[in-house]
Order: sequence, then structure tokens, then C-alpha cells
Amino acid sequence: MLLMTAGNPMPLGPSPARREALIRRIRLLVAATITYNVIEAIVALVAGTRASSTALIGFGLDSVIEVSSAAAVAWQFSARDHAVREARERRALRIIAVSFLALAAYVATDAVRALTGTGEAERSVPGIVIAALSLAVMPFLSAAQRRAGSELGSASAVADSQQTLLCTYLSAVLLLGLVLNATLGWSWADPLAALVIAAIAVKEGRDAWQGKGCCAPPAVAAAAGAASAAGTGTDACGCRPGCDCCT
Repeated sequence: MLLMTAGNPMPLGPSPARREALIRRIRLLVAATITYNVIEAIVALVAGTRASSTALIGFGLDSVIEVSSAAAVAWQFSARDHAVREARERRALRIIAVSFLALAAYVATDAVRALTGTGEAERSVPGIVIAALSLAVMPFLSAAQRRAGSELGSASAVADSQQTLLCTYLSAVLLLGLVLNATLGWSWADPLAALVIAAIAVKEGRDAWQGKGCCAPPAVAAAAGAASAAGTGTDACGCRPGCDCCT
């Protein structure tokens, strides 16, 4: 489809061949992100348990929820009927929201327990390694997926890239807490990092419960993204009007 501007035809969106290439790229990036998150979760949970690190355990559980979130989206779009997809989306959002809030409650409780002196985290070299690796890997995965999703006009791909970027911030908080504990013996830095992770989990849970995001039901998405979209020609996730978002 072409748009005439000043006598010159301008293409609306990528060509069919380019679109297929972008879809393949996004699928590969999502698969790579999920695979890495699974490895990240296993390493973080094992290392966190051994070191009694609330921050590491919380980081690992967050990775588990992120993988579950991606699986829920895949389950949602496996349905052919639009009404079924919407019903599945609402159910998936509720499950994800409760998972994040439960994570926040667990991590916050354990962090307070550690801060009051009833438990101290030990040094964890594997935890430092996985946090540093995540800090190096996640920004590239997020940027690549966001570029492909923006060009394709897929809000769900852009939203998933934002979730990947969130993991970068969590990695930075975790790494700081683990390094301070390992080098300076500041055992309180670990539960403090855990409290930051808990706060982010609360926000994630609240947003999921309210249906905020690129692929929320139309009425909710319109209300949530109106301010961001004003005057930009794009929605809250940077997608152009008329594009095939959330597909």
C-alpha cells in the first residue's frame, strides 16, 4: 500500500518480504531471551539458595515469571478466535499480576528478616557472574527486538523488549548489592537490593492487573496510552496507527 505525499508515493510499513524477515528475527530474539532467562533463573536460584541471598533468589524468581509471561502470551495467541484470545489475555494478566505480587511479598519479607539480623547473605561468585553477564547481554537483546518490533509495527514485540530491558536494571541492582557484600562485607547491601527488586515487582504486578501495556484490551490500552500518544502519531509502545500490533 502506498501513500501519496507531495506527488511521491511513500510505502506504508515494510514490504511482505521484509515483514517475514522481521517476524523470523523477532521469533529468534524471543527464543534467545527465553532460553537465557531459563539459564539465568536456574543459576540465580541455586546460587541464591547456597549463599542465602534474598536478592539472588528474587532475581531468579523474577526470571521464572518473565519466562512464564512469554509462555502465557504464546498460549494466548495460539487461539484462532479473537474472543478466546481476549479471554485468555485477561486470565494470563491476572496470573502474571498475582505472581509478581507474591514474589514482592516473599522477597520483601525475607529482606526485612535479613536486615533485622536474623540472617546474612554470604558471598556468591556465581551470582556476580550471572548478574554481570545479564547486564552485558540483555541490553543488546532488548535493543535488537525493539528495532525489529518498531519497524514491523508489533506492539507485543516492543513490549517484550521493554521487559528484557527491565531485566537489565534488575541485573545492575543485583550486581551492586553482591559486589558490595563480597568486597566490603556489607551484608545489608544484599537485602537492600532485594527490596528494590520487590518494589519493581510490585509495579509489574500492578500494571499487569490493571491491564496496562501494548496488548491490553482496547478500552484499557486507549486510556493508558492516550497521554503518550498525543501529538506523536504512535501509541504507548511506539506503534503507528493502522499497523498490525499485538500479532
